[in-house]
Amino acid sequence: MEDRMYGVVLWADPSDSKAVIWCEDHGNLAYYSAAEQPEQNMHQGMALDAGDLIQFDMREDRVCRRARNLRRVDVGFAPTLAEKLQGGGRKGGEDNVVAFPAARRAVG
Repeated sequence: MEDRMYGVVLWADPSDSKAVIWCEDHGNLAYYSAAEQPEQNMHQGMALDAGDLIQFDMREDRVCRRARNLRRVDVGFAPTLAEKLQGGGRKGGEDNVVAFPAARRAVG
């Protein structure tokens, strides 16, 4: 089953066309690998970077979530998100909840 979802790239390797994505539903992370998708997709030729807001089709299998048909919505949308999720952005007394940034949807 596939669902359309928004997410923020936490880590990307442009040389291997791989990425780890934090999903808007706060569920398990999604993984993207161009090598697993021989068909044409919108990510082809686009270099992702940590903090980019993307929209993608998410497929959940027994092992993990897989992202495909990526479309970048906003470059550098949440550049410090990975650090915040690791706890680096926490100050004394704050809880460990990190809200998904409010999406600025692309027009057109």
